[in-house]
Amino acid sequence: MRRGLYIGRFQPYHLGHQAVLQKIVEEVDEIVVGIGSAQASHTSDNPFTAGERISMIWPALQGLDVTCYVIPLEDMARNAVWVSHVAAMTPNFDLVYSNNPLVVQLFAEAGVEVRRPPMYRREVYSGTAIRRMMLAGDDGWKRLVPWSVVSVIEEIRGLERLRNVSMGDQE
Repeated sequence: MRRGLYIGRFQPYHLGHQAVLQKIVEEVDEIVVGIGSAQASHTSDNPFTAGERISMIWPALQGLDVTCYVIPLEDMARNAVWVSHVAAMTPNFDLVYSNNPLVVQLFAEAGVEVRRPPMYRREVYSGTAIRRMMLAGDDGWKRLVPWSVVSVIEEIRGLERLRNVSMGDQE
């Protein structure tokens, strides 16, 4: 049995992430989805909490034909010990999937096999671009994410939160 680790901030989780996971399931029996920067929320780059992101992602994973785990992972100020921190917080894994250069470097240095999954239509599926659409009032963002993401964002009034945390100081 092979277990793969896929880490992302998922701010928000989108159909590009889902497409990557659908490819990963062809290679592994179980997937650990690591919610990166779990401590971060209520900022323009990280508007959603780790718990909210788990609520967005979990229903979308149910369609995958593998066992899935969703684990929040806080950032650390010391990159040299980050891999051991991740290993301590997650079920064992055999390989890591990432395109983040720092993540690839750290796991490779630790002797963990790293695979770079193909990015799925990166020009369309980008958390940054989706947050920009949300800020601009463009409802097109709803077509770029699973229904569970739309549902959670509406439930938590995430558009209002994103607008509020993205405003500069008011005089």
